[in-house]
Amino acid sequence: MRGGYGNLTGTRVPWPGEGTRVFDEYVNSEQPEEPRGKPIGRRVLLGTLGLGALGVATAPTLQRGLESFLAGASDKDPTGLTGLLPNGGGFRYYSVTSSVPRKNADTYRLTVDGLVDHPGTYTLVELRALPQTRMVRDVQCVTGWRVPDTPFEGVRLSRLLDAAGVREGAGAVRFTCFDGAYSESLTLDQARRADVLVALRMQDKDLGHAHGGPVRLYVAPMYFYKSAKWLSGITVTKDVKPGYWEERGYDVDAWVGRSNGRDDEPTT
Repeated sequence: MRGGYGNLTGTRVPWPGEGTRVFDEYVNSEQPEEPRGKPIGRRVLLGTLGLGALGVATAPTLQRGLESFLAGASDKDPTGLTGLLPNGGGFRYYSVTSSVPRKNADTYRLTVDGLVDHPGTYTLVELRALPQTRMVRDVQCVTGWRVPDTPFEGVRLSRLLDAAGVREGAGAVRFTCFDGAYSESLTLDQARRADVLVALRMQDKDLGHAHGGPVRLYVAPMYFYKSAKWLSGITVTKDVKPGYWEERGYDVDAWVGRSNGRDDEPTT
């Protein structure tokens, strides 16, 4: 971990239930950084929900072609329309900005700061060198779609918090992303759960750009919008600050099965 501070920005995420925060993977080509785009309103996405009902019946070869097309097209579609179409991996792709810069092992940095004794910055190489935890869980979007038995692998968030030395009086953690718009928060107790990862891999592959790579948050027991994509900053704070979708009406505590009007118990 290198001392000093880095850029804390927002994050690009799936529609209210993803992950990232809900989405994911595929091509991570080396390209120059693009300027950050303006956030796209939820109204634009809601206006296109009808497309989500369209069915796609294809042979395996055509299905693989569709996956490839959606993965590439999602990077160029500021409306989120491609995210409303089905694809072979089960994920839908969303972003709250019109463009997201690409990061690689040379350019990626994750800053840990706020109410900590040892603020610092991790490179991708440094994160990969830390002990990795692998878990297989269902990915559940608050909008209804689900991808079962999805492997995620990365560093437990609690390990980074312990290394930073959380100060007395801290009660929450805020996450920002390099799309320049997205943010999320957890209580400190939630952030220390064993099933909350700073994820580097998904489905046994390095996280690609469309899935929020090279590093994203993964909060296994909550709806995917809590799993912020394109993670760039972890800031320890006194209180929870509502994230991008919470400011637009979604629950701050997004337990699968219990939040947003449901009465079931949360998945643990």
